[in-house]
Amino acid sequence: MERSIRARGTGAFTGRPSGRSRPTGNSGHTAAVTHVRLRHPYLDHPAPIPFAHRGGAADGLENTAFAFRRAAGAGYRYFETDVHATADGKLVAFHDATLDRVTDARGRIAELSWKQVSAARVGGTEPLSLFEDLLEEFPEARWNVDIKAESALYPLVNLIARAGVWDRVCVGSFSESRVARAHRIAGPRLATSYGVLGVLGLRLRSYAIPAALRVGAVAAQVPESQAGVRVVDRRFVRTAHARGLQVHVWTVNEPERMEALLDLGVDGIMTDRIDILRTVLDRRGAWA
Repeated sequence: MERSIRARGTGAFTGRPSGRSRPTGNSGHTAAVTHVRLRHPYLDHPAPIPFAHRGGAADGLENTAFAFRRAAGAGYRYFETDVHATADGKLVAFHDATLDRVTDARGRIAELSWKQVSAARVGGTEPLSLFEDLLEEFPEARWNVDIKAESALYPLVNLIARAGVWDRVCVGSFSESRVARAHRIAGPRLATSYGVLGVLGLRLRSYAIPAALRVGAVAAQVPESQAGVRVVDRRFVRTAHARGLQVHVWTVNEPERMEALLDLGVDGIMTDRIDILRTVLDRRGAWA
């Protein structure tokens, strides 16, 4: 396994006051003022961040260049995607461990060569993409990348270093240990979010319950609720902001839920319905 990355300790971003306040739009909602310090240039966006989840997955053509082109055409600058490594070490932008659900092919990506994977078509029409090619095709985009498998960790961090895109990528994972390893390998130039255990620790902290939290994360990326338990509320957002963390919520497709979350002061929303989120933010005067 390639482990060539040498990034620790240089080029750190020390942070500065963001000075952001959330606009008041035509909806009549006065959005909360944020006091989050800008901890990484990846987050340098003047309003709540709209993320195109898997490029905007409402029509099923998720994580394809077609979906990301459509999102870019709709004005999106932040894209969410996932990565797996093929048997020959190529980093594919794809959510599932297997091709079965959304393509016309079958098999585990980790057991297939890139040549085999590249023959699959999402929805029967759209090819899969290497993440490296997406970085090149969309040079102005910023990417939120979920490391879906251990085998993708080193290829992803090495790609970020090789391409010099530290300011354009935030790395996350459900596995807190996995994303923590990515952060230890790369150092402070790499933006990371909390995994499940990190989010749990932050939730406990919001109730004044002592819990260990990894130093160096820049965001908590969370669902509104998990297993019927509310995650995102004013207490959680306030606790995250007090620690200098942004709160990004996934995956939100209904306008009333978007409005409610924005009123709570969240810093970003990930959606499959890029048209709806754009409309909501436009109405609030918060699209930037």
